[in-house]
Amino acid sequence: MNHNEERVSGENVKDYLERPTFTSLDEERQYNKQRLAGAFRLFSRFGFTEGVAGHATYRDPEYTDHMWVNPYGIAFGKIKASDLVLVNPDGEVVQGKYSLHKSALMIHSAIHEARPDVISSVHLHSLYGKTWASTGRLIDPLTQDACAFYNDHSVLDEFSGVVYEEDEGVKVAKALADNKAMFLKNHGPLTVGQSVDSAAFWFITLERSCQVQLLAEAAGIVNPIPDEFAASTAKQVGREADGWENFQPLWEKIVSEEPDFLD
Repeated sequence: MNHNEERVSGENVKDYLERPTFTSLDEERQYNKQRLAGAFRLFSRFGFTEGVAGHATYRDPEYTDHMWVNPYGIAFGKIKASDLVLVNPDGEVVQGKYSLHKSALMIHSAIHEARPDVISSVHLHSLYGKTWASTGRLIDPLTQDACAFYNDHSVLDEFSGVVYEEDEGVKVAKALADNKAMFLKNHGPLTVGQSVDSAAFWFITLERSCQVQLLAEAAGIVNPIPDEFAASTAKQVGREADGWENFQPLWEKIVSEEPDFLD
């Protein structure tokens, strides 16, 4: 089934549900920098913060071995598109007035290098995600939403401290493999996407799926969806288009309430 065929009746489609087209690299770059800044505002609202920890990136459309990332020490709830910094593969800030956390370079540059399909990656120290990461386990397909990650997430089953070395970043990228998400044991969750929008939404819904599983296990009601149906549901809710589209209502809300991040 074509993704658009899932919409039932109605002649009009909200403009924000149509994928954008660009007339220049500069236009594409600014669009996605704003998307990334908006994602940080949402992460702040959801409480996905822990001091200076946590990063999200966007691969530059022109200098594809460079990435845009949040600056060191700027609160997620204050980030604007103009605050983001462009970093080259050597860790040098080539555009922007701030510095960045070394672990952001080690983790995310390794992922971008290993996965040419990845446009954006998100790794935050969110409460339920890092709690679940301490188990060293995959999440179960307990809900329709969790099926988005069925056979599409992994675990890095070791912890050796803050990721400050290049070989540690390579381990993260290797453990991620071709998946859209992973857990760094005793550390936290990470998601990737072929758009800023999908990477951000996958992180949000993965965090909620971790919360559901923790609650279900505490209540003793863990009843996973059978593999057959989990697999078929994953094909309905776990596509790149699903991640992108599910982010759009969140985008509309944050851009209407905090438009200053567009600057």
